[in-house]
Amino acid sequence: MENIQNIRLHKELENYLGSKVEFSPYYPGMSILASNLYKKQLKEILKLLEKDNASNAKSFELYLDTVIVNMQTKIKKYKQSIYFNDENIKDIENQGYTIPFYIDEKKKVYVLLGLLST
Repeated sequence: MENIQNIRLHKELENYLGSKVEFSPYYPGMSILASNLYKKQLKEILKLLEKDNASNAKSFELYLDTVIVNMQTKIKKYKQSIYFNDENIKDIENQGYTIPFYIDEKKKVYVLLGLLST
Protein backbone atom coordinates (compact mmCIF):
# COMPACT_ATOMS: atom_id res chain seq x y z
CA MET A 1 0.00 0.00 0.00
CA GLU A 2 2.76 2.43 0.95
CA ASN A 3 4.55 1.85 -2.37
CA ILE A 4 1.36 2.64 -4.33
CA GLN A 5 0.95 5.87 -2.36
CA ASN A 6 4.55 6.81 -3.11
CA ILE A 7 4.00 6.22 -6.83
CA ARG A 8 0.87 8.39 -6.76
CA LEU A 9 2.72 11.21 -4.99
CA HIS A 10 5.54 11.11 -7.54
CA LYS A 11 2.98 11.13 -10.37
CA GLU A 12 1.33 14.26 -8.96
CA LEU A 13 4.70 15.99 -8.77
CA GLU A 14 5.46 14.98 -12.37
CA ASN A 15 2.05 16.32 -13.44
CA TYR A 16 2.77 19.65 -11.78
CA LEU A 17 6.36 20.01 -13.01
CA GLY A 18 5.40 19.00 -16.54
CA SER A 19 2.37 21.32 -16.51
CA LYS A 20 0.28 18.29 -17.50
CA VAL A 21 -2.49 19.15 -15.05
CA GLU A 22 -3.68 22.52 -13.79
CA PHE A 23 -3.74 22.51 -9.99
CA SER A 24 -6.32 24.73 -8.36
CA PRO A 25 -5.60 27.13 -5.50
CA TYR A 26 -6.36 25.76 -2.06
CA TYR A 27 -8.33 28.95 -1.56
CA PRO A 28 -8.79 31.56 -4.31
CA GLY A 29 -5.89 33.99 -4.47
CA MET A 30 -3.58 31.84 -2.34
CA SER A 31 -0.11 30.69 -3.33
CA ILE A 32 -0.96 27.18 -2.14
CA LEU A 33 -2.14 24.74 -4.79
CA ALA A 34 -3.93 21.43 -4.20
CA SER A 35 -3.26 18.43 -6.42
CA ASN A 36 -6.11 16.24 -7.59
CA LEU A 37 -4.73 13.43 -5.43
CA TYR A 38 -4.78 15.65 -2.34
CA LYS A 39 -8.39 16.67 -3.00
CA LYS A 40 -9.45 13.06 -3.61
CA GLN A 41 -7.73 11.78 -0.47
CA LEU A 42 -9.17 14.59 1.66
CA LYS A 43 -12.66 13.79 0.40
CA GLU A 44 -12.21 10.08 1.26
CA ILE A 45 -10.90 10.85 4.75
CA LEU A 46 -13.74 13.27 5.46
CA LYS A 47 -16.30 10.65 4.36
CA LEU A 48 -14.80 8.12 6.77
CA LEU A 49 -14.73 10.62 9.62
CA GLU A 50 -18.33 11.71 8.94
CA LYS A 51 -19.51 8.11 9.30
CA ASP A 52 -18.21 8.08 12.86
CA ASN A 53 -19.03 11.65 13.83
CA ALA A 54 -19.92 14.59 11.59
CA SER A 55 -18.63 17.18 14.06
CA ASN A 56 -15.26 15.42 14.30
CA ALA A 57 -14.99 15.51 10.51
CA LYS A 58 -15.74 19.23 10.45
CA SER A 59 -13.29 19.87 13.28
CA PHE A 60 -10.58 17.90 11.44
CA GLU A 61 -11.17 19.87 8.25
CA LEU A 62 -11.11 23.25 10.02
CA TYR A 63 -7.91 22.42 11.89
CA LEU A 64 -6.30 21.14 8.70
CA ASP A 65 -7.28 24.35 6.90
CA THR A 66 -5.65 26.38 9.66
CA VAL A 67 -2.42 24.38 9.42
CA ILE A 68 -2.30 24.71 5.62
CA VAL A 69 -3.17 28.41 5.51
CA ASN A 70 -0.38 29.10 8.03
CA MET A 71 2.20 26.75 6.51
CA GLN A 72 4.05 29.54 4.71
CA THR A 73 4.94 31.23 7.99
CA LYS A 74 6.20 27.95 9.50
CA ILE A 75 8.05 26.54 6.51
CA LYS A 76 11.35 26.13 8.39
CA LYS A 77 9.60 23.90 10.94
CA TYR A 78 8.85 21.16 8.40
CA LYS A 79 11.32 18.39 7.65
CA GLN A 80 12.27 17.03 4.26
CA SER A 81 9.66 14.57 3.00
CA ILE A 82 10.18 10.89 3.71
CA TYR A 83 8.58 10.15 0.32
CA PHE A 84 11.05 12.14 -1.80
CA ASN A 85 14.78 12.74 -1.96
CA ASP A 86 14.38 16.47 -2.57
CA GLU A 87 14.98 19.39 -0.22
CA ASN A 88 12.10 21.29 -1.84
CA ILE A 89 9.55 18.71 -0.74
CA LYS A 90 8.56 18.71 2.91
CA ASP A 91 6.01 16.93 5.08
CA ILE A 92 3.37 18.42 7.33
CA GLU A 93 2.40 15.94 10.02
CA ASN A 94 -1.00 16.57 11.56
CA GLN A 95 -3.48 14.44 13.52
CA GLY A 96 -2.15 11.11 12.21
CA TYR A 97 -1.78 12.28 8.60
CA THR A 98 1.10 13.47 6.48
CA ILE A 99 0.84 16.08 3.74
CA PRO A 100 3.84 16.11 1.42
CA PHE A 101 4.17 19.46 -0.32
CA TYR A 102 6.46 20.85 -3.00
CA ILE A 103 8.00 24.31 -2.71
CA ASP A 104 8.17 25.89 -6.17
CA GLU A 105 10.62 28.70 -5.55
CA LYS A 106 10.44 30.04 -9.14
CA LYS A 107 6.65 30.49 -9.09
CA LYS A 108 6.54 31.19 -5.34
CA VAL A 109 3.84 28.57 -4.70
CA TYR A 110 3.40 25.53 -2.51
CA VAL A 111 1.83 22.40 -3.97
CA LEU A 112 -0.04 19.95 -1.72
CA LEU A 113 0.75 16.58 -3.28
CA GLY A 114 -1.34 14.22 -1.12
CA LEU A 115 -2.81 13.41 2.26
CA LEU A 116 -1.58 10.13 3.73
CA SER A 117 -2.48 8.26 6.88
CA THR A 118 0.62 7.70 9.04
